[in-house]
Amino acid sequence: MTAKQFALTLGLGLGAILLTAGQIRGQDRGRDNSEGRCGERREIVRLLGEKYGETRRFIALTGARQVIELYASSETGSWSLLITFPSGEACLIGAGDMIELGPDLLAPGEPA
Repeated sequence: MTAKQFALTLGLGLGAILLTAGQIRGQDRGRDNSEGRCGERREIVRLLGEKYGETRRFIALTGARQVIELYASSETGSWSLLITFPSGEACLIGAGDMIELGPDLLAPGEPA
């Protein structure tokens, strides 16, 4: 299994666990609860970058045509898991800190 296949498997498994646990609109540890959990993807991604210094580290497409993305900060260790539905709505499904990041999977210049 290649590193990319392993990352995809890990990410999809994590996404499935969080979705199964019913945490789509759950509490995010250490996050400001005044922020909405769902909204326009572009705005959520902007906030993750500006407020937490997080950039996309992982992306996957589920069988239900949902996009799951992991955003994280190498500097602070914070992370956020975002799901975007076919309707275009995006929701934060988990967040935390103390993530350990491996090598960058995105090619230089690939859109975030």
